[in-house]
Amino acid sequence: MQYRSLGDTGRAVSTVGFGVWTVATTMWGIDDDAVGLRLLRRALELGITFFDTADVYGDGKGETLLADALGDHRAEIVIGTKFGYDFYSSPGIQPGQRERPQDWSPAFVRKACEESLRRLGTDYIDLYQMHNPRMDALQNDDLIGVLEELKAEGKILSYGAALGPALKPDRQIEEGLYSVANRQMSVQIIYNMLEQVLGASICPVAAKHKVPVLVRVPHASDMLLERVTDDTVFSPNDHRSFRQVNEAMKLEWQTKGIKKVALLKFLTQDTGRTLGQAAIQFLLSQASIPCVFPNIYDEPLLEELAAASDTPLLTQEELKKVAQLYEHNFYLDEPITA
Repeated sequence: MQYRSLGDTGRAVSTVGFGVWTVATTMWGIDDDAVGLRLLRRALELGITFFDTADVYGDGKGETLLADALGDHRAEIVIGTKFGYDFYSSPGIQPGQRERPQDWSPAFVRKACEESLRRLGTDYIDLYQMHNPRMDALQNDDLIGVLEELKAEGKILSYGAALGPALKPDRQIEEGLYSVANRQMSVQIIYNMLEQVLGASICPVAAKHKVPVLVRVPHASDMLLERVTDDTVFSPNDHRSFRQVNEAMKLEWQTKGIKKVALLKFLTQDTGRTLGQAAIQFLLSQASIPCVFPNIYDEPLLEELAAASDTPLLTQEELKKVAQLYEHNFYLDEPITA
């Protein structure tokens, strides 16, 4: 495992992290706490030290599960969690992909922070992230003020913004650029070899301001793990089903995606890495990215991806070829019909 600095926090983090939402909700097909506990503990054994969760995952479960698994190893791990959704006023597990009401008032932020500290069984949070903020929240000086107070009190070591929801890239570019340039705070984005819009716009500016960019969905909802075939159908409760919400989206992501993956296989030929590992190394080729959070839901996948940063770096020639493929939409501009 390789490690990088998390901005100016003084904390080193594993370049491969663990996104806890995969095991704390049922959106990736896991509904067994024993599986989640086992994967979290095994992740630490493999050198993963950065665990990213949120208060709203399972209405608190994403934090209590992490505490149950690794509470005895607090000094060894870095915890990122998120706030902003008022699930206290609308109890019950989050329905599908619908958003809960958000509250950015200083009083609510303080309450949310104290509740997260309690659930995590800790007296500090390494990275406290606004969860899917809009521009009005990012520009809210009272919100930034209370985060600075929490930082001065030692309850959080740093703060940032996890941008979303997934289908709003244009808005997220504006939010991301504002966050890194005007607030000098970390951002978390969706970025992978098949979906480069956010990363291409935000990472160069983040590098200029020396602000870290964290990445989720590095494998395009499993496409870059070669676990998706023409026949793959996700259940309605599975988060990945949004990729198949209608025939047009399914054709664009699934049918074309499989063809794109075939053109990326050169990254695995005599290189000593799988495509899933290459997808992580593609992101780690950028200095502004200290850590990638893959979606991990079984032990073989955990073992494979935890080893990614120890595989050969992508060469400049490989990076150039990936860039050319993406620039030309993998030469798949001809319409595909069902």
